[in-house]
Amino acid sequence: MTDKIDGKDDAIWLHCSNSAVRRASRQLNQLYEDAMGDTGLKGTQFSLLSQIGFSNKPSLKVLAETMVMDLSALGHTLKPLIRDGLVELFPDDKDKRVKRVRLTQAGVAIQRDLTGRWRIAQDRFDAAFGQEKSEELRHTLAFIASPEFAKAFEGDA
Repeated sequence: MTDKIDGKDDAIWLHCSNSAVRRASRQLNQLYEDAMGDTGLKGTQFSLLSQIGFSNKPSLKVLAETMVMDLSALGHTLKPLIRDGLVELFPDDKDKRVKRVRLTQAGVAIQRDLTGRWRIAQDRFDAAFGQEKSEELRHTLAFIASPEFAKAFEGDA
């Protein structure tokens, strides 16, 4: 592993957590999307399908909070999934103003297929990075994505 770019040891990601995480995220997105194969779906869409399936018909607001997305970004990411018949929006039983989202049968099928492909990518990640380090990294990133971390970062804790 090298920390040099054009012979320099002072690459920005060695000093900036945000840059380091974004750079690593782009690399992982490329590797995991390659593992998704010819499905035409992006890693974000797979994550969204998985979260919808896991959350069991979440409201858009809860889904956006869980995914750490604003509602407009969530809507943008959902549009092609709705268009392709993988997810559908429906009104909440108790409050018709609240929109919920669920996987369609086609969405369930593709999410299952992609989970198998994701498992292969995840196993490769764990083998390359190390199982214990992988688990520690996921816990660390989950904390960074938490509201508690955001409050601490803002100085509200």
